[in-house]
Amino acid sequence: MTLVPERRITLGGVPVDVRGFDEAVDLIASWPLAHETTPLAVASINLDHIHHFGTGSKWGTRLSATARQPTAQPTVEWLNLIDGAPIAVRARQIVGENCPRLAGSDLITPLLDRAEQTGASVGFLGGSVETQALLRDYLRLARPGLRISGFWSPARQELSDPDACGRLSEDIAAAKTDILIVGLGKPRQELWIAEYGPATHAQVLLAFGAVVDFLAGRVRRAPQWVSEAGLEWAWRLVLEPRRLARRYLVEGPSALVRIMASKVEPVLPLTADAAVPMVGGDT
Repeated sequence: MTLVPERRITLGGVPVDVRGFDEAVDLIASWPLAHETTPLAVASINLDHIHHFGTGSKWGTRLSATARQPTAQPTVEWLNLIDGAPIAVRARQIVGENCPRLAGSDLITPLLDRAEQTGASVGFLGGSVETQALLRDYLRLARPGLRISGFWSPARQELSDPDACGRLSEDIAAAKTDILIVGLGKPRQELWIAEYGPATHAQVLLAFGAVVDFLAGRVRRAPQWVSEAGLEWAWRLVLEPRRLARRYLVEGPSALVRIMASKVEPVLPLTADAAVPMVGGDT
């Protein structure tokens, strides 16, 4: 199983995979059965991702093959799924077909269902200790059959310390984690996965941001009509104005300009050939 290059375009300098909902779930859930050495990392592509990893951005090449050194250890294969409404609209204009939004908060339920069915172990990295306590209680009641390898809530200074991150990845590996849900916020979660993901020995790493908060019930998801109208960003801005104002009102518009200028530009599938050095980022 490999990522199909014909189903991948470039928006704002970021490779974006065009997948249907069921197709994405099947690919992610079956990856551990088809790959023994190369883990699959899944990223949600929205304007915030374009801001951090698009053309001209601070981390523009950190997740690409060109940033890797041939002598370094193997890294991950990235599956970049459409999340933000502007990404879906622009992708549809380019490929001429419907490009559904595949937010991590929508994918997580069927993925946990499949993990229960296959017996895959699931670990959670990110979120506060209090949030993880709520998540434990939720999973104990809602998913008693789910194999949970562990919960890890590193402090910010630990995530900026290579030695601490190395120990953290060793702990996750020792817990025999098959699927690791990483909720550290962009760009830190993607950078952490790129550098330390292989050392965790997890076969799937999901950079799903606020999913831990959603599952724990700490943050309310937008109503369906708000999401369908492409206004989920406004919903979240109302709930967390201090944290999200700059992201949505300052950084978002410039990222939107980048994707609207994007043309059809298929790219080759990324291959696992080396690790990416990590530098700290914002949550």
